[in-house]
Parts: sequence; C-alpha cells; structure tokens
Amino acid sequence: MQLLKEKILNEGEALSETILKVDSFLNHQMDPVLMKKMGEEFAKRFEGKEITKVLTIESSGIGPGLMTALTLDVPLIFARKRKSLTLTEDLITSSVHSFTKQETNTITVSNKYIVPGDKVLIIDDFLAVGQAARGLVDICNQVDAEVVGIGIVIEKAFQDGGKELRDQGFQVESLARIQALKKGEITFAEEMEGATIHV
Repeated sequence: MQLLKEKILNEGEALSETILKVDSFLNHQMDPVLMKKMGEEFAKRFEGKEITKVLTIESSGIGPGLMTALTLDVPLIFARKRKSLTLTEDLITSSVHSFTKQETNTITVSNKYIVPGDKVLIIDDFLAVGQAARGLVDICNQVDAEVVGIGIVIEKAFQDGGKELRDQGFQVESLARIQALKKGEITFAEEMEGATIHV
C-alpha cells in the first residue's frame, strides 16, 4: 500500500535491526485518513469472506481494526491486555508474548461478543514472530469461531511469524512488508534485492 509505505519512509524510524518506530501515525498518534484508507484496503483484500466480526488487540490495533469494521459494517472487538473491573465473567483468555516490549500478557475477550459460527477477521498493527495473531486465533478456536483471515499493517518479513501463519493455511495480508531494518535504513520486501531507503 503506497500511502503507508510513504508514511513509513517519511515518518518511521529504524531504531535497530528489529525495531521500527511509527509512533507519529500508528502507535501513539494516529493519522485518521491513513486509518480509513487501511480499513478500506483490508476490506477489499478480504472481500467475499462473509466476515461477521473484526478482532484486534489493544491498543495499536484498534485504529486500523475499527476502520476495517466500519468499512465492513460489522462490530470490532478488541482483546484486553489489562484486567477490567467490568469484564469479569465468561472470559476467553490466551497468553501473548510481546516481541517489542519483551513481556507476556494474558489477553481476554468476553464470550458474549465472539460466538460459535462467527467468521472473524483478525487485524493487528505489527507481525513479527506472530504471538499476538496466534493468541487471537486461540481465542477464536476456544469458541468455535472461524478465522477467515489475518490483516497486518506492517509485517517484519525477516522474522518467522508471517511464514508460519501462512504455512498453517491462514490468508495473511500485510499492507507493508519490511525485508530489513538497520539504524536509519528501511528495506521493503517488494523492492529489488539490495534496494534500501535511507531515512
């Protein structure tokens, strides 16, 4: 997705070989025009899947997830990472390790909102080793809901998450795929080998 790639190049910052900072438009401040376009793009890529729910994880997946749900005219559910005083009964839980934050969270969703027979589209901001996506798949499996696809804003294609999910038979659609990161350099997977953008 060209608009997203331009944002990454203009505003993203490669902090290391594994960390890409995109706080100015995705992870802290959100660009609503970009969110809307990403939601439309995800809806297009998963057209015909009869999606009944969009599922994401708090907090950075909520923006693109909500715009996708709006375009599809279905509810958005977000898995919580923190305990809620109002969300205490009939919880579906899964354990997710964050590669970036180096911490493990128990994520929760009420079983009132995902039910057997739902056709669920998972949306998330980053895909690295695939822990968040697998946790969300696990939540769907626990209630016999069908995962019809996984939409990712930015995939770190140099890590194994995307390949493993595709090998398991999931349709994984990433709006931008990063082949390599070096401090100050971002290389997209779609570019010719050796084509690197200095930022």
